[in-house]
Amino acid sequence: MITNRARRTAAAAAPAPCRITVCRGCCCGDPQKVPGVDHAGQIGRLRGAVEGAAQVRASECLDVCDQANVVVVQPSAAGRAAGGRPVWLGLVNDDEALADIGAWVRAGGPGLAEPPGVLDLYEFTASRRVGKALEG
Repeated sequence: MITNRARRTAAAAAPAPCRITVCRGCCCGDPQKVPGVDHAGQIGRLRGAVEGAAQVRASECLDVCDQANVVVVQPSAAGRAAGGRPVWLGLVNDDEALADIGAWVRAGGPGLAEPPGVLDLYEFTASRRVGKALEG
């Protein structure tokens, strides 16, 4: 029988993977704000692109509506130990960007691997207030 204590010990021993947060608030995921994008399928395609190397979750509004669709890639525990910090990507509205994010995360993500050069075009700096919402 597996006890709660055994589960906590196993969870603590497992390396924490990268986390990817996809904004699905008021503007991100809205076909009127960003037409021509399969918003409903975007999270599933991103999960497929990372091939289990990261947790992908949806979030309410991340408060950077001018960058819709927003994706935040948070480093793994090893990536954070190596100096990696969350990377905010905006205007992620095509499958090629999702594939590039997936390849980067599979290679280690923030702190462990350099992102494909094209992701520089998507990266932006969130305000300190907004950034604090995902730190931790």
